[in-house]
Amino acid sequence: MISESAYLPCSADVAITIVYQTSQLCLIAHSVNVFRNPYQVEFSVEVEKGHIMLLRRPVTSIFPIFLILSSLFIAACGSSPSASSGGSGTQPVTLNWFMWSGSPQEVQAWQYDASLVTKKYPWIHINFQTASWTDYWTKLESEAATGNLPDIVSLQSERTAGFADSFLPLDTYVKQDKFDVSAFDQGIIKGLTYQGSLRALPYDFGPQVVYYNKALFQKYNVPVPSANWTYADFLQDAQKLTHGNDYGFLATSYPDYWLPFAMSNGAQYLSSNGQQVDLTNPQLVNAFQEYAKLTYQYHVSPPINVQQASNTEFLWEAGNIAMYVDGPWDLINNKQTAKFPFGIVPLPSGSKGSISLVAGSGFGISKTSQHPDDAWKAISVLTSADAQQYLSGQGRSFAARTAQQQYWYKNAVEGSQQALDAANSTALPELTTSNWNQVSTLITQYGLNALNGQETAAKALSQVQEQINNS
Repeated sequence: MISESAYLPCSADVAITIVYQTSQLCLIAHSVNVFRNPYQVEFSVEVEKGHIMLLRRPVTSIFPIFLILSSLFIAACGSSPSASSGGSGTQPVTLNWFMWSGSPQEVQAWQYDASLVTKKYPWIHINFQTASWTDYWTKLESEAATGNLPDIVSLQSERTAGFADSFLPLDTYVKQDKFDVSAFDQGIIKGLTYQGSLRALPYDFGPQVVYYNKALFQKYNVPVPSANWTYADFLQDAQKLTHGNDYGFLATSYPDYWLPFAMSNGAQYLSSNGQQVDLTNPQLVNAFQEYAKLTYQYHVSPPINVQQASNTEFLWEAGNIAMYVDGPWDLINNKQTAKFPFGIVPLPSGSKGSISLVAGSGFGISKTSQHPDDAWKAISVLTSADAQQYLSGQGRSFAARTAQQQYWYKNAVEGSQQALDAANSTALPELTTSNWNQVSTLITQYGLNALNGQETAAKALSQVQEQINNS
């Protein structure tokens, strides 16, 4: 147990090693069982005489120690003294890169990709900064408003319109370097383009799928789902798998994971011109009401709180929930953390078939960066064939580069390629509005009342719509 302040010696017996090389301080942070911090404390890091000093201070939300440690310089190790001193004739520069992470495994994957930047451009060092998914977007919104963004910013396609003005258009760099954007899936290129200008280079994309716990299906003698299952099949399976503390499904108000169920039954969430959110149309209201019944009427899903709603993978990995919706990007965490065999299958078909929504992410350059040319070099490496091959092989991303997608399949669980191919074949782009960050937060918050049976779906969605209209 760590007291109010404690010195941890640098040795092989602890999780942190300090290495001095020229004038750079390198941190090698290894995975330890402190990532999920039950004490809800935040630790600041100070380095003094070869020790790391962890200073504890109370916070209102959990923020993993590992994420803070990883924010120190990660790319300096492995660079030669001549490189770090600018021996190539180029002035040394440190670029700040902000990215979300959900586990130590993800952080290590991003650290590896950052090391590729310094390997190719020895004068560039990356200061990796990270936060949980929810905290990332809250902080990014605040930094964008104050003009205090890091050099390299990570962007999800659903939020391109909302944050595009903070990103430097990349078209000039693409043209001058003859950067081959045709090597990428063109859907995600379009998703990261705003008003005709590319704002970020993509590293992944993919549809939502259903992850299922094979052990629970076997425990209750329920056949595992097939690619052509229907919503009726899904509901029947979820009911058979619900016993005591075991649940058949994990329903959430987070819109990314319930909108596909609604669209599979013909509902829409945008106006006819695609410019505004339309959450009160009867088809969407009815679809969300039916989805909410999974929790408050059929009781095949446990009730959850707002913090859990956008972090459902942690609940599923506990082993007592048979099915939940996620994307191919979480394979890395599920393979590492889940202590049971699992599979992947497309979403069940509704009246309009099985409709998944495709989204993806990439890396761009903030308009406030003082080193845009070096930042371009960095993101071109972070999204390179080598980087995407590594991320796909780790299960962190289904590569945006089509030639590297095969490496995700090689690391995935049995049947994943057929499931992902089937999901992609009927998936639609997840179109959003410029205020989607706000929309998503409000739907997650108010939608829980519908899931828990405290309000109707009509009331919950109308409250969100009203706030959006008045903002």
